[in-house]
Amino acid sequence: MSSQKITGLILAGGRAQRMGGIDKGLIPFHDKPLIESAIERLKPQVDTILINANRNITKYAHYGYPVIMDETPDFSGPLAGFSIGLKHCATPYLLTSPCDSPLLPLDLAQRMLTKLEAENLDLVYASSEEANGKVWAQPVFCLMRNTLQHLLNNFLSKGDLKIDHWFKEVRSGTVVFNAPHAFANVNTPQELDALEKISP
Repeated sequence: MSSQKITGLILAGGRAQRMGGIDKGLIPFHDKPLIESAIERLKPQVDTILINANRNITKYAHYGYPVIMDETPDFSGPLAGFSIGLKHCATPYLLTSPCDSPLLPLDLAQRMLTKLEAENLDLVYASSEEANGKVWAQPVFCLMRNTLQHLLNNFLSKGDLKIDHWFKEVRSGTVVFNAPHAFANVNTPQELDALEKISP
């Protein structure tokens, strides 16, 4: 099965400044923490799961998956999570997804893996198409080869933390999903309220 090739990494290592510093993965969503919804939707698509967190390690460990902390200081962002995920990835591919996107596509892994292998890419990220035809990159939803750790660490050593800059360093492509709500995430209390009204 293709899922056996993939380790899933749930990114829960940010500061959540726009949410008042609350650990977003632990915020209730439909009466359970956001991290639980992310796990439920990602689990069938991957061989195993890792959780990248820099706070509340014991609470995240409760879910029975390894919890790995950034090796870079100061909450360095998603690329720091990518780096530590690649270090612990024992499968050919690593699939990343944020903890605050509880409606992530159930065919995320399969569609991205199909494109990556068909086009011999190093990395594939998701994009979403809105009703008006506008396409938005969703770069934290990313499937990458586990061989990229050295290249990523070299990139980070230069002090650049921009995801789009990193994508230009490797053979990358995107898969467009016509499902904008699938990538909705929580950055503010207002966004949480709006997301609560969307059925999974």
